[in-house]
Amino acid sequence: MKLIIRPKKGLGKIEVELPDKLVEEINRLSERYAVDEKRILEIIISKSFREPKGNVEVLENEVRELEKKVAKLEKEWAPLRYKAYGVSEDNKLLAIELNALLAENSQLKRFLGKKIERNLELRKLIQYYLR
Repeated sequence: MKLIIRPKKGLGKIEVELPDKLVEEINRLSERYAVDEKRILEIIISKSFREPKGNVEVLENEVRELEKKVAKLEKEWAPLRYKAYGVSEDNKLLAIELNALLAENSQLKRFLGKKIERNLELRKLIQYYLR
């Protein structure tokens, strides 16, 4: 593999022939960590690679276990979220009906000449469910 390094500005470039063994190692790292080969070369050249503090395989196993737990929780949570959405929509429809009944009640009281009561708490509750 031939590595060509060009500056961001100006002319000139550096060409380096990489040994096959190094290319194989770069490809292996690229596949293992799902990182582009160019990014691995950048890490190698800039010496920003650090040795992991813990055992990588143990940490990868923990990540897999946590992903399984997340999937399990998502399976349990999805139906609840769907039911909550349904209840929310039902509440909104009931609030609309209640608002219409209150308006009709006010019209009937006005028609009969009775005193119209403004129930502010009920109006606030209706507005809450309409949001």
